[in-house]
Amino acid sequence: MRADRRVQIVIVALILGALLVGNVIATHNVLTEPHPGHNDFMSRWEGVRSYWRDGLSPYGDEASLNIQERIYGRAAQGDEDPGFFAYPFYVVLLLFPLAAMSYAWASAIWMVLLEVCLIGALILLLDLFRWRVKPWLLAILLLWTLTYYYAARGLLLGQPGLLVYFLEVLTLWALAKDRDRLAGAALAVSTLKPQMGFLIVPFLLIWAWRGKRWPFIGTFAAVWGGLMLASFVAQPSWLGDWIDQLRRYPSYTDFGAPVWIVMQHILGLGTIGEWVINLALYALMLWGWYAVLIRGRAERFDWVVILTLTITHLSALRTATPHYVIFTVPLVFYFRELSRLVRAANLWITVIVVVLLIVPWVHFVLTVEGDFEHPTVYLLLPFGMLLLLWITRRWWWDSPPVINQSVPDRTG
Repeated sequence: MRADRRVQIVIVALILGALLVGNVIATHNVLTEPHPGHNDFMSRWEGVRSYWRDGLSPYGDEASLNIQERIYGRAAQGDEDPGFFAYPFYVVLLLFPLAAMSYAWASAIWMVLLEVCLIGALILLLDLFRWRVKPWLLAILLLWTLTYYYAARGLLLGQPGLLVYFLEVLTLWALAKDRDRLAGAALAVSTLKPQMGFLIVPFLLIWAWRGKRWPFIGTFAAVWGGLMLASFVAQPSWLGDWIDQLRRYPSYTDFGAPVWIVMQHILGLGTIGEWVINLALYALMLWGWYAVLIRGRAERFDWVVILTLTITHLSALRTATPHYVIFTVPLVFYFRELSRLVRAANLWITVIVVVLLIVPWVHFVLTVEGDFEHPTVYLLLPFGMLLLLWITRRWWWDSPPVINQSVPDRTG
């Protein structure tokens, strides 16, 4: 690398570092210090702090009381959310650096990290789908990716799902670039929120096994296995304690996943009705898996990945609207296709982005019930995406896969 190139990289790194530090300080002074919140992060951070500083199990009653006192100033009452830690224990290990500082500083750093995740994911997606955008449109997309409803709500709540979204995008991008070890590590860490990846993780691992992408599988196994081993060493009882908290989860949450909302909350068809739809969705997904994994229909790989992610968020035990940032992945694909097929495409993309920015916020404001989202807020995007994926499936199938389906050449 030439010396002047190194100097340019150092200068850019210093500028970006200064911007990040300035953003953290501004976020702390303007938001997290005078207005503490980020309750989704609060439960995780206090559970981590209780473990490292107080020697408490993050799943225990004392740690749960610590979380509740930070949120409510007292123990949770009645049907209030008890704020259980409710995450795999290795989150305690991953968030260790933030446990030693005040919550105001920790949440400021966390919020800026999530902003970086949203911006980074968009940049990776533009590269993944090989879509070159004009600078002015890129500026609009960057602003949108931070302010549209699902992302902005995730930022305000400190929702770890935004980090998982970035890691899943990083996994796909790294696989496309034949950086299988990076992909395996990213996918392993993304399991910190299992309900966002409980279907895509096995699909990618089976696909990698069929394609003999051993570095991807080996790195995933090493990183995930290392996190699990370290968790059992640090807290031998964590798995049973975590499962116990998960069992209690439905007792204090108002809504399940979108299929639950439609079949049980709206139509009143009960668990049987819910599972009829879930099984139909899983059958559709497995049909897609069969086409890629057994029949070798490589051209369907991208579509099956997005279909799997969509069905994940339709059928999981519980989802949250900030998780829907994952639908940015297919949206970027559709924007790219419009840019190839339609005259004045950039104008139309801008109009669509503005609509996608305004409509969910209006929907939320017009339907909000006290402190809670209306259940219909959970429905439109995932069900709409499922329908769109089916209608446009041949767009995906006729487009070259973004991820190389052959075994990467390791000889050079």
